[in-house]
Amino acid sequence: MEIGIIDAGRIGGTLARRLAKSGNQVVVANRSGAEAMAELLSDLAGRGRAGTVEEAARARDLVVVATPLTAWDDLPPEAFEGRIVVDTANYSPQWIGPIEALEKGSTSSELLAARLPGARVVKAFNTMRWQPLRDEGRPAGNPQRLAMPIASDDEEAKAVVSRLIDELGFDAVDTGTLAEGGRRQQPGTPVYDEPIGAEEARRRLGR
Repeated sequence: MEIGIIDAGRIGGTLARRLAKSGNQVVVANRSGAEAMAELLSDLAGRGRAGTVEEAARARDLVVVATPLTAWDDLPPEAFEGRIVVDTANYSPQWIGPIEALEKGSTSSELLAARLPGARVVKAFNTMRWQPLRDEGRPAGNPQRLAMPIASDDEEAKAVVSRLIDELGFDAVDTGTLAEGGRRQQPGTPVYDEPIGAEEARRRLGR
């Protein structure tokens, strides 16, 4: 797959390394530019390159938006038209201040979908810290395999991202739609930052 990754921070950089290692091509955009990603690009061993946000957004198969919510105003909506877009963000008003729509009960993924109206938004990779994302992937059937909650209004897009999660060594656990499922994956929920398997995650989610 060709995968765009917007922001090379802890989650974005970890995903870029892991996705490249598993054979995907990645296009990484970072607000600090290519020079700040020299070590990351070296780690990608020829399976990744630096690009602009628009170039990453136009990656053929999938785009990961790993930026803070406060950077979403800079995303060019037209570049995401028709793309599967993975939202990894968490809303932390104590750090970024309140956002009215989220204070009223919307989820971050619903907000992203509204800002990128042509995109097929999937919520994933927001419940796990970057260290287990880097280190804890296990083959299918391994009893120590961890769960990765996932939500979307688009079942086909959800299936694509679920296969990618499986490729990285985790079990995708469907939490529902962007509204319902997004709320089930937020900080403070029973599956957030919890190193648990799929069966336990489904039990905690009541699914």
